[in-house]
Amino acid sequence: MGPNYQRPAIAHPDHFRSAISSTDASSFADLPWWDVFQDHALRDLVSQGLTQNYDLQIAISRIEQARALVGVVHSQALPQLGYQVGAGGEKTVTPGTNSIDSVRFGSVVGALDAAWELDLWGRIRRQTESAQANLYANEEVRRGVMLTLVSDIATGYFHLLQLDRQLAIANEGQSVFQKTHELFDLRHQAGKDSQLPVERAKAAWDASRAQIADLNRQIAQQENAISILTGGYPRSIRRGTALTGQPLPVTPVGLTTDLLLRRPDIRQAEQVMVGANAEIGAAIANFYPKIGLGLLLGFIGVGAEHDIDGGFSFWRGGANLIGPIFTGGRLQAQYRQRQAFWNEAVASYRKTVLGAFRETSDALVAQQTLAARRAALETKVLALRKSVELADLRYRAGRASYFEVLEAQQELFPAEDELADVQEAQLVAVVSLYKALGGGWKLSDNQWLRTAAK
Repeated sequence: MGPNYQRPAIAHPDHFRSAISSTDASSFADLPWWDVFQDHALRDLVSQGLTQNYDLQIAISRIEQARALVGVVHSQALPQLGYQVGAGGEKTVTPGTNSIDSVRFGSVVGALDAAWELDLWGRIRRQTESAQANLYANEEVRRGVMLTLVSDIATGYFHLLQLDRQLAIANEGQSVFQKTHELFDLRHQAGKDSQLPVERAKAAWDASRAQIADLNRQIAQQENAISILTGGYPRSIRRGTALTGQPLPVTPVGLTTDLLLRRPDIRQAEQVMVGANAEIGAAIANFYPKIGLGLLLGFIGVGAEHDIDGGFSFWRGGANLIGPIFTGGRLQAQYRQRQAFWNEAVASYRKTVLGAFRETSDALVAQQTLAARRAALETKVLALRKSVELADLRYRAGRASYFEVLEAQQELFPAEDELADVQEAQLVAVVSLYKALGGGWKLSDNQWLRTAAK
């Protein structure tokens, strides 16, 4: 009963916005995660997460629940066989004229009961189809958790490297501001400068020390977050390649039609539609009678005082037909509810597809714009470093004021921090694109759990 599932037609573009035109149908999302991330320390962290993360273990447990539920639903289509055994005793008292008579006796009962619903209308088959769709949807949830976990660990690791880079910049700034303060202090003591440049330099030095303390806090908290993702207690995290040495892989995106096959959330949303469609069929089948076969075999034995005992066997078999006549609109309401759920599932599926195209386009836009921004910032940092050297030389020669030196230094270090932000953002954009394209979709469960060492 009910319609057979057909995927709703969806009109989607032939190319991703902001994607570089290419006839290559391959995508870097086809690569396993250990080929995308070349940092061995990051590989180890991802491997730990895939084997120890508790969100993933929860998802696996839910799959086992869904698999068991399929068996529960499917069992309704098979013959059901049961038994009943009982034994008991009884004493009957009969009052007479001059005495009271009593009789004691015992009984034993044994029976086998068999029943089989003939699924003529396919109600149980549709419910089994719905349960299987729920199982497949949970399997896609697990794959989505794996992909999200890999992405979160990689993003957190790159942010940790960015904090390390900013800490190195802050340490360099502290050293420079300390030397500047000492220089100004010597010139003040020699009567060549006032107290003002000394205090301004000290303020810059103190600000750099405060920034170092804050960065140390952020680094520790980021390490704690990564530790939890990998299923461990808070600990220090081993680093591999520094932020400035991280390579940016080539990222072809492939065909837009492949996105519907790769993304676990899209595949999950489709299984929800499959289940919703099957539930419509089950609701329609509820309007029709249930037809079944039944058989009962049994034996009753009785033993009593005064040599009274005996027993007899019995059997009963036949066909049953049970159907609704008036349910107060319950069956009609169930049908309407499941039809509405199908409409919801279709809308959710289409919304998920739109979100996938947006996430892919956002990641592509980020890659393009961040590359241009990084190039400009690298040129800016080089120019500011040169300006710091020139300002220091001019100050020592008495041709510039202390404001020129401090201004050059205070512009350099924030620019280096900004460059570190962009370097991190580029790596995160690669991670985001890999996730948006449904990376690693060809991997089996065992391959997902492959360690970096292998």
